[in-house]
Amino acid sequence: MEKSKKGLGKNIGIILGVIIAVAVQQLVFKTPSFDKAMMKAASELNETCPVMVDKETRLDNAVTLPEKVFQYNYTIVNMHKDSVDLGVFEEYMQGVILNNVKTNPDLEEFRKNKVTMAYQYSDKHGSYITKIVIAAEDYLE
Repeated sequence: MEKSKKGLGKNIGIILGVIIAVAVQQLVFKTPSFDKAMMKAASELNETCPVMVDKETRLDNAVTLPEKVFQYNYTIVNMHKDSVDLGVFEEYMQGVILNNVKTNPDLEEFRKNKVTMAYQYSDKHGSYITKIVIAAEDYLE
């Protein structure tokens, strides 16, 4: 009888251990559903890329990054990095992008979920120009 109780206790301990391990895995390592939605949005957008946004700008792809960051990667197709006045470019694009993030109905879910929007630009040779980041604090003010 004593052996039977020990065996039963051991089995219950193993079962509880497995249940706890599964619960911890689901709670700690599970990708939140909005992260999955962002990944799906990036994947769907990437099916159409590369695509010319205007005569100077090509959207190459979109990626999701940790901490709820959605990044668009663009190429300025007719410019070389050395010919860009970085201060003027960043100031102008910051205003245009911020207005778009605040008002674009397609970005409503991103605003609701306080996603940080990043816009990275490269020149016609693929050289990095700049990255403009719009955090939730910027568009929710």
